[in-house]
Order: sequence, then C-alpha cells, then structure tokens
Amino acid sequence: MDNSIENQEEESKSGHGLRVAVRIVLIAIAACLLVAIVWVTVYKFLPVTNTMFMRAQAGKHNVSVTQKWVPLSQISPNLALAVVASEDNLFTQHSGFSWDDIKRAMEHNQKKRRVHGGSTISQQVAKNVFLWNGRSWFRKGLEAGFTVLIELIWGKERIMEVYLNVVELAPGVYGAEAASQKFFGHSAKRLSREEAALMAAVLPNPARMKLARPSEYVYKRQGQILGVMEKIGRVKYE
Repeated sequence: MDNSIENQEEESKSGHGLRVAVRIVLIAIAACLLVAIVWVTVYKFLPVTNTMFMRAQAGKHNVSVTQKWVPLSQISPNLALAVVASEDNLFTQHSGFSWDDIKRAMEHNQKKRRVHGGSTISQQVAKNVFLWNGRSWFRKGLEAGFTVLIELIWGKERIMEVYLNVVELAPGVYGAEAASQKFFGHSAKRLSREEAALMAAVLPNPARMKLARPSEYVYKRQGQILGVMEKIGRVKYE
C-alpha cells in the first residue's frame, strides 16, 4: 500500500516536472519569436548598416566595411531590375520561397561538386541582415523564419531597398551606392542598364568575379542578364 502511494507521488512529481519543462520551453520560444518580430519591425524603418554578415565577410578578406545607405528612390530602377533578372525572376510573385529553384538546386547539388543555392532575394536579405554565413540546418531554419517575417512585415519594396543596400558587390564593398561610387564614379541613381547588369553579374561570387576587372565570363553573364531584363520590363512591387 505504501509502495503504491509512493509510486503515485513519484509519478505526480515526474508529471509536474515535465509540465514545468514544457512551459519553460514554450516561454523561451515565445520570447525568441517576440524578439525577432521587434527586431524585424525596427529594421522596417531604420537603415541597415554594418551587419554581422558584413563584418564576418570583411574579416575573411581582411578589408574594412564600405557602405553608404541610400533610400530606394536614390537607386536606379535598372539595378532592381537587374538583380531580379539575375537572382530571382519571381521575386514579386512568391511569398519568400521559390520551391522550383530549391528543387533544382537540390537536384544539381546531388550530381555536382559545386554547390548551388536556391535562395530568393528575400532569403538572402534574411541571412545577410539577421544571421551569419553557414550551412547548418539550424541556421537554415532561422533563415526561413526571418524570411517569413520580413515578407509579412516589410513587403517587397522594403526588402528590395534593404537588399540593394547590404548586398556584397566586392570584398568589403556593400550596397549599390558604395559600389557605384567606387567602380563607376557616380551615384547609384545614375546607373545605366549596362552598369546595373554588370553589377548583378558578379553577385554569385563578388570575391572571384570582379567589377574592377570583369572577365569574359562576367561580360557573358551581363549580356544574359540584359536579355532577361528586356523580357521582364520593370519590377512591379505591388
């Protein structure tokens, strides 16, 4: 009889401990989600500068970070069109993820040694602004969560504005304005279609494909991007 009572007490304590642990985990998850929502909301209005990703990449190449934030209205629409043509043809149509591109990337990576990503512009912004570079499943999960949040809270136009201000265009050079001033000698607002396509052409690997000395391959990509730009016409954020 005493043993039965003791067993019931132990089971009750065990159940109580499990409920407390589950409650703590749920509170921690809710707190993390709240912090993420506040963080994303703040960045809907404030310029995004000198992120953890920028510092890590600059440190990797042993260079300083060069960036100058400008609003989207001060960046030529040619550049937005060029990066959509180059990086994410369905940018204005998807909700943050392009499942066809992800599927193609997975199929390619199973057959080839060089890994291809299937990231949309929204996913790249989520990674470059809020996270670190890496390939762990944990980081990918966080990237997906932040991608959903910026799609819901920011919208496409703000996502593009942030992308064009934080994207790496050369080792240590981030954003359209800094790159345009450095490589073309004028503001991002004056970028021609050809200059915009050339900038978009180096995006897969700006450390290897150089804006300062474009290779034949980069010029070939520029021509392909110009052709896609002609088909798309313009970026319609609404």
